[in-house]
Amino acid sequence: MIDLSALLTILAMAVVTYITRISGYLLLRKRKLSPRLTKVLESIPGCVLIAVIAPAFATTNPANLLAVIITILLAWRFSLLPTVMFSIAITAFLRHYLLS
Repeated sequence: MIDLSALLTILAMAVVTYITRISGYLLLRKRKLSPRLTKVLESIPGCVLIAVIAPAFATTNPANLLAVIITILLAWRFSLLPTVMFSIAITAFLRHYLLS
């Protein structure tokens, strides 16, 4: 059975994510963006990914360190979505087999 507080937390995160995405569209839909601002907005997903995986650099866990190295290599070759998907799977695999 799903814990009610966990379910409410997930729903709240979904609502906040939706609000942030739709607010950007509503605020910028009639504006012409400069090429520089467009580049900045396009780089945000990569920055968020780095912010999520950066704490793994401060660990001594070999599974996390190896996963970070693999993620960096994947990021050079693939776009954001495949990199995230492969990185999550590889991290789970490494944590399961290197920590057990």
